[in-house]
Amino acid sequence: MPQLSTGDNAPALILPAIDGSTFDMSNLKGKKVILTFFRFSTCPLCNMRIRKIKQRWSEFSSDVVMVGVFDAGIDELGKRMKKHDVPFTIVADESYAAFEANGVSKSFGKFMWGAAKSPFTLLQATLRGYVPLTMSIAKLSTIPVDILIDEHGRVVDAHYCKDTADHMPLDKMIAFSNGTL
Repeated sequence: MPQLSTGDNAPALILPAIDGSTFDMSNLKGKKVILTFFRFSTCPLCNMRIRKIKQRWSEFSSDVVMVGVFDAGIDELGKRMKKHDVPFTIVADESYAAFEANGVSKSFGKFMWGAAKSPFTLLQATLRGYVPLTMSIAKLSTIPVDILIDEHGRVVDAHYCKDTADHMPLDKMIAFSNGTL
């Protein structure tokens, strides 16, 4: 599927959330949304990213809705995310259909490059207990995506990451949430 671009409609997502609710993107008209397609629940880089977001959560507008989508089963994802006490919505895409519908790519080369360029982050992740419990090339090779969606349900920015260690800068996400982007 093609990648999302500025001005596109927000993805139509209805997915199970780890809090037991059902997340439906169509219910968020009138709200700014930060949507991230992460990788798998035990991805060390994804878990470190969530940790960094949580550390800076007080800088985000209280009106913004953040949603993290994982390629995982809902029960397993809920268990893995307990250690974070995440202040935003985490949902499971058990079929990978939402990833595919929104142009999320897979690349073993980009996975290897991301791992090679972030040994310190991987070491920190390992020391915190974020160890990849999958050796599935299909899951390992997923490349994250960060998407900013305005109150009208339109994509403001879609950052298709260059590799597994790349993400939209947190400062940009915070500025978007606060209306200063």
